Amino acid sequence: MNKNKTVKVSIVMGSQSDYKIMKLCEKILKNLGILFETKIISAHRTPKRMFEYAINLNKNNIGVVIAGAGGSAHLPGMIAALTTLPVLGVPVESKKLKGLDSLLSIAQMPKGIPVGTLAIGEDGAINAALLAASIIANNNSKVKNKLNSWRKSQTKSVKKNPK
Repeated sequence: MNKNKTVKVSIVMGSQSDYKIMKLCEKILKNLGILFETKIISAHRTPKRMFEYAINLNKNNIGVVIAGAGGSAHLPGMIAALTTLPVLGVPVESKKLKGLDSLLSIAQMPKGIPVGTLAIGEDGAINAALLAASIIANNNSKVKNKLNSWRKSQTKSVKKNPK
């Protein structure tokens, strides 16, 4: 990434039902003034769409990918296998195993294909957006300033006394 070059974060998810969690990424990125795109791409149901998307990330000015997936959760790893861009995986809670299956599927990537793995669900989505912002902030002073302000306001929101 070039210094102060405007890059986008790409938020992808395996299905429409994942959006209730992944929209939290949008909220944080909007708050920080970071451009983003949001797409539904299933590693299993739309493999050609996923392949075309992943090989064209650089052409589409993407700097970081946040991929949310539930169940077998192959989306983040499959995208990471096709790009050298940072890919952050958000495990989405599943019905059967409460997201533990998703977490393990994303975290247990084989050596050589890293995926930054976040917490299951809402906390993971919020932290993925903040981590994406941190990555972009390394080369964008505007984002760095906004992220620093966000952190300061978070600190100020914590009371000193329990009154």
